[in-house]
Amino acid sequence: MIDYPKPPFPQPPIPYPGESRDMSPKPDHGEETYRGSGKLNGKVALITGGDSGIGRAVAIAYAREGADIALSYLDEHDDAKDTAAWVEKAGRRVVLLPGDIADHRHCASLVEKTVSELGQLDIVVNNAAFQKLADSLDDIEIADWDRHYAVNVHAMFYILKAASPHLKAGASIINTASVNAKTPVEQQLAYSSTKAAIANMTTNLARILGSRGIRANAVLPGPIWTPLIPSTMYTEQVKTFGSQTPLGRPGQPAELAGAYVLLASDEGSYMSGAMIAVTGGMVTI
Repeated sequence: MIDYPKPPFPQPPIPYPGESRDMSPKPDHGEETYRGSGKLNGKVALITGGDSGIGRAVAIAYAREGADIALSYLDEHDDAKDTAAWVEKAGRRVVLLPGDIADHRHCASLVEKTVSELGQLDIVVNNAAFQKLADSLDDIEIADWDRHYAVNVHAMFYILKAASPHLKAGASIINTASVNAKTPVEQQLAYSSTKAAIANMTTNLARILGSRGIRANAVLPGPIWTPLIPSTMYTEQVKTFGSQTPLGRPGQPAELAGAYVLLASDEGSYMSGAMIAVTGGMVTI
């Protein structure tokens, strides 16, 4: 068992959307620890928000399980190149796809480029997210509310609509929701509500796509140590981040990889409509 760090953390604020190299302590994405066993041999996965955090951990794990990766990200080019290097080190192909998924045309191009460059599409991981805190309802700017839904919810629909014709029986959709979907946080009204929408959409997708043999599931992370935290949360919150969990610390991105692998693999062939909570013991109702 790895002895992961516990707060307090000496982490200063960093500019949004944040990069892994600016974090202290450094997140673990499984670079030195994840061992694959061929669970995803011959598959192709499109991962949004794949440059860092949970997305990077999933990309590394999928590559070591035998999948080729299409890596969607906003503009964090250095992080994306680092992630791509780990994928290539695992002997898999990787395509870097920068751009803003709030644009439906870009979402369609993600799918088109994945299929044209990697030959197929078997796994869609909707993981990218926008988050901005607000202390009161009055503090939520209309533009910020719209941005939450454009990135977290609308983009998921755009991507899945474009992907649907390419998904065959056995394909898997995995959406990153959050513990906030069940236990919303006051300063995250917009963010929490988008995560509840993702959970609801996932359940419905499982119903809609089940007859085609396509599965849809969601992972509900608790507090996870990713660049989103120091780039969007208050300094005091970052310092004690994860201390409220029974394990007394935030999760590392690597600690979620197994859930995403299970849901993408044939070992999860009867799992659809599931909400997998990875929360360090925090209760989800």
